[in-house]
Amino acid sequence: MTPNSTGLLVFGCVFGAALLAMRLRAALPQHHLSADTKDTVKLAVGLVATMTALVLGLLIASAKGSYDTARSEMTQMAARIVFLDRILVNYGPEAVESREQLRRLTESIVDHLWPDTRSKPAELDPGASKGEALYDAIQKLSPQNDEQRWLKSQALGTAVELGQMRWLLFEQSDSSISTPFLVVVVCWLAIIFFSFGLFAPSNSTVFAALLVAALSVSGAIFLILELDQPFGGLIQISSQPMVTAINHLGH
Repeated sequence: MTPNSTGLLVFGCVFGAALLAMRLRAALPQHHLSADTKDTVKLAVGLVATMTALVLGLLIASAKGSYDTARSEMTQMAARIVFLDRILVNYGPEAVESREQLRRLTESIVDHLWPDTRSKPAELDPGASKGEALYDAIQKLSPQNDEQRWLKSQALGTAVELGQMRWLLFEQSDSSISTPFLVVVVCWLAIIFFSFGLFAPSNSTVFAALLVAALSVSGAIFLILELDQPFGGLIQISSQPMVTAINHLGH
């Protein structure tokens, strides 16, 4: 499911639980709505609310951490691409083919991670890019002096680092949010909202307050799922570092 559909489902569950409780309140015997009952329910729901707040905070922190890690890795990759191009420039005109392969690799990464059409998902599989061709082109260089031998060694090492970073991004692309974990949190939220509706008076102010609260918590779940997909959705990582790297290639 997409973050949008999941967020709507969560909103329906929690707000529906509140509305259901408001409807069931009329069918409850009066002694079930006594002050002592309300106090006991408040204590129980307070415990659930505390656990839910802690878990939601952990989920947001985990998703934000994954997002920041992916963004940092993309920035480092862009910097290494420009650095590799500078190495090849210093090597000499013999490295023109390697520089062309580097440009093709960078353009391929941008095309796969940020496709022109939003309906097409990001492709993180390094096998779909041209990393091997770049490594082979650098390997074919024939150094004529110690400086060129050192530059070739540095270029090969940087190319290997780029390949490792691409595979690392691919391996980290799986969701870090456990579905059963998320289901449990939604159930806790439904319990909390059910308790809200059970003792709340039926008026427009209460209805509006519950509506805003349901939108807020479903928005939190939506935010968590969006951050967990750094190369898709509304909160995706910017392609600007890679575009800037492409603009520096060839100069």
